Amino acid sequence: MRAGGRRSARLTVTALLAAGLALPAATGASAADGEPQRQGGATATLVGLKTYDQAVVTEGGAERRVPAGLFEMAVDEGGTLRTYCVDMQSPTQKDAEYQETPWSGTSLGANEDAGRIRWIVRNSYPQVNDLTALAEKSGSGTLTEQAAAAGTQVAIWRYSDKADIKAVDPHAEKLADYLEKKARKLPEPEASLALDPPAVSGRPGERLGPVTVRTDVASVDVSPAGDAAANGVEIVDKAGRPVSTAKDGGQLYFDVPEGASAGSAALQVQATTKVPAGRAFASGTRSQAQILAGASEATVSAAATANWADKGAIPALTARENCAAGGVDITASNPGDEAFTFRLMDTTYTIEAGDTETVTVPLQEDQAYDFTVTGPHGFEKRFTGVLDCLTVSGIGTEAIEPASGPSPASAGGTALSGADEDLAETGGSNATPLIGGIAVALVVVGGAVVFLLRRKQAEETGAGATARTTTATEESSGPDEGE
Repeated sequence: MRAGGRRSARLTVTALLAAGLALPAATGASAADGEPQRQGGATATLVGLKTYDQAVVTEGGAERRVPAGLFEMAVDEGGTLRTYCVDMQSPTQKDAEYQETPWSGTSLGANEDAGRIRWIVRNSYPQVNDLTALAEKSGSGTLTEQAAAAGTQVAIWRYSDKADIKAVDPHAEKLADYLEKKARKLPEPEASLALDPPAVSGRPGERLGPVTVRTDVASVDVSPAGDAAANGVEIVDKAGRPVSTAKDGGQLYFDVPEGASAGSAALQVQATTKVPAGRAFASGTRSQAQILAGASEATVSAAATANWADKGAIPALTARENCAAGGVDITASNPGDEAFTFRLMDTTYTIEAGDTETVTVPLQEDQAYDFTVTGPHGFEKRFTGVLDCLTVSGIGTEAIEPASGPSPASAGGTALSGADEDLAETGGSNATPLIGGIAVALVVVGGAVVFLLRRKQAEETGAGATARTTTATEESSGPDEGE
């Protein structure tokens, strides 16, 4: 990929400031307003902390109590998820929307102990819902649901955040010690449902694709979406036969009529399943990442788009957060007969005819992003979200100051008074959204300044700048030591 044009610090910072003040992510809006790292699967809304007890974390020689246990999420199309936190230093946002996400889009991607965290989830409550068996196995004595949840969360935090933390309940603490000691690495579970790639392009009169179905479900429903019917587009298989269902590995195509005017269409796949324990969930707002511990039957979905034109550039763009690289990967393909040129972060990129390239847009931790890429024939693609890759907040040390009763794994606040109190309602005020919006805007600007100064320094020295569910659960009669 070729980058061209002079990089102006003033222009870039001004543009980012304007974006920061208007960003959906900064005001708590869903990242689905744009297209973030969404790869398909379950989408859910945070309900709150539901089954928990207390723990004590030691930081800088000071101790503070934190509630530790299971969160609950409501799946958009019906169903419930139960999750543990893997990002204790970040706050949670009220009614934050979460999306099933690859580990690479969260701090788990760069954590060599992520597989041990998955082992803990698979071998403890609620995956193991026989608490008597769990207590015997772990030598922890009698376990209540609250103690089991707290002990499990404590063990997870020791691996996810490298936290110096102990459960207050001695039974929970013994469980945590057992889980920490016994944990071994397991691989990341496959997505409940995804499409690869989520965007294709080509010429009218052709079958555009393939889009491959990735799922753990026996069969998924397939349907056209958006303007597909109006444009006469059918969803077909490789042989050109219309399809309404597909299996794992099935290939789908957009059959675009010959002579169709330049345009676009979409398809959707949907199924009901239990999302595999160990899948990560991330929010498009700055809200702590979670790992799935239990799920009811839930509706999962994924979508793909197609663009076509009879001549010129025919772009297809996708985005994915890449925590290992410290940014967002924008992948662009261009099966057209002319080059496709676009700009990001005041830099121009060119995708030659017939090429596919990926560019990583470097971002600072906790930085909100809002990218819109435009192209020929009215092409426009917007990607929004917040880069949340680290378990230490990039907003400041105030997030871990000792407090008599902080909200779970968040900054300050008051202790929860009951199991039904929403985590996100603690420690807040009517000013919180405004303060949060301003804070994110400042982080965006600060991140841009740091990035640009580093880039400028590298250029001056000749070095290249390198960026960096209580609901039905999956049941088990006892701990399962492995896959």
